[in-house]
Amino acid sequence: MKTNSVKLSDAKIAYVDMGEGKAIVLLHGFCGSSLYWEKVIPELSKNYRVIALDLPGHGESSMDKGYYSIEEYAEKIKDLLDQLNIQKVTMFGHSLGGYITLAFAEKYSNLLNGFSLVHSTAFPDSEEAKKGRVANTEKVQQEGIKSLIDGLVPKLFSPDNVEEDQIKEVKEIGYLTTPQGAVSALTAMKNRIDRNPVLEATPLPVLLIAGELDQIIPAEKTFSVSRDNIKQRLIKNSGHMSMYENPTDLLSGMNDYLSSI
Repeated sequence: MKTNSVKLSDAKIAYVDMGEGKAIVLLHGFCGSSLYWEKVIPELSKNYRVIALDLPGHGESSMDKGYYSIEEYAEKIKDLLDQLNIQKVTMFGHSLGGYITLAFAEKYSNLLNGFSLVHSTAFPDSEEAKKGRVANTEKVQQEGIKSLIDGLVPKLFSPDNVEEDQIKEVKEIGYLTTPQGAVSALTAMKNRIDRNPVLEATPLPVLLIAGELDQIIPAEKTFSVSRDNIKQRLIKNSGHMSMYENPTDLLSGMNDYLSSI
């Protein structure tokens, strides 16, 4: 997939722009990149314009400041859409990308046709999870990004779906994350607020996608709010990475949702 880039005020954002029609934005998870979506972009781009970007400090994107909050990541997405002159989008956020999607929905709901959390949650970090963020920050600072990625990636997949080629691919994507990018994201995730009120209040159509075997964010954490405008989709035989573990069912859920809004 061809990657473009645009220089914003304090970051260079790399992105894939494929297809025509209503715009979709795909946001990857922690230490990922637009490559996470490689198996779904070609199908989605048959009917939609798909924008899949690398978050600051991830993939091919750089960052010129030390730290972004979740809200500031959302502002970077808004800046990119302004640069591309895109007025309205449907946003899908995987994990960290879901936290950013919720912040975007809170501040820029007028720019959304709808939004989806993919293996993500509106809950803030627990105290235990916050300690884990601090420990991982120290790991990056003391041992480098490779040590963090090598420990993280196998946990993203269900034990039933451990395929060495996929593990290797996701690790290689993770190694491209800069230490600064990883520490910024870890700090932002640790400090994020409870955004269940966003789900409780939004009039927009929402899709919540969870993995049946997700060891990172269990389904009950994703399916935190039930309302008529919120659809729930459980991806069978998938951990935290349905775009690798079960892309067929993930695509089916995304397309069903998109065709309904």
